[in-house]
Amino acid sequence: MKKTIITKLTKNFEDYSFEEEGIEFWFARDLQKLLGYVEWRKFAGVIEKAKISCQNSSFDILDHFVGAAKTIAMPNGASKEIEDIILTRYACYLIAQNGDSRKEEIAFAQSYFALQTRKQELIEERITLKERFEAREKLTKSETELSKLIYEKGVDDSGFARIRSKGDWALFGGHNTKQMKLKLNIPTNRPMADFLPTVTIAAKNLATEMTNLNVQNKNLQGEPQITDEHITNNKDVRGVLIKNDIIPENLAPEEDIKKLERKVKIGEKELASNSKREK
Repeated sequence: MKKTIITKLTKNFEDYSFEEEGIEFWFARDLQKLLGYVEWRKFAGVIEKAKISCQNSSFDILDHFVGAAKTIAMPNGASKEIEDIILTRYACYLIAQNGDSRKEEIAFAQSYFALQTRKQELIEERITLKERFEAREKLTKSETELSKLIYEKGVDDSGFARIRSKGDWALFGGHNTKQMKLKLNIPTNRPMADFLPTVTIAAKNLATEMTNLNVQNKNLQGEPQITDEHITNNKDVRGVLIKNDIIPENLAPEEDIKKLERKVKIGEKELASNSKREK
């Protein structure tokens, strides 16, 4: 298709979209015209096929196809209420996939809604990554600070590893770092935090920040004192989690943060490539 046609169709689809509470949607009667269907009867048949596809994909039809009514003007000042349907972006995609691919509008819509759906997925993945990545960076900084502080207090690298493991033991209900890695099937040569959910990373960071502060304020010296402090702080943080029905050792591990970061970058490159081809 020529660039001018694609530009026109893109504008049409975007002009007819609505948004409420952050959810983008279209009306079926508008989509009927955008996809080049003259008769509602034929278009309604395509919608029914799309609903079956939605159900076969284990999605709730009512989450994507919501019945609505529209009032249209009739001759002599009269009006008439007609059937309409509110459609999510995913519903529009399924309708396009079940439409007559010989229609230029359908061919465009298949690519358009697939691309828009992928964009939304990437946005959600980036938000998730950003939250985890920021929490992970904070933990790295607080643990680095703790390592420097306790070195000045006569604790070497081996001692730091023992202190951190004892902190994990307190936070994870009696499971030290090695045991948690085994429980969550995390490679022994990788930091556990790279696989933890954001809430657990944040909990570890809070306990570490508390230890950093108290090591200085209480002028704690040596591994035993600092270990006791770190255990106490992790137990306190665990108590807050338990009070909110969050059992840290029972939370499922997340996707490797490094792998997730690579996946998002690859997806963005593919999206950019597809967008160029569409033009």
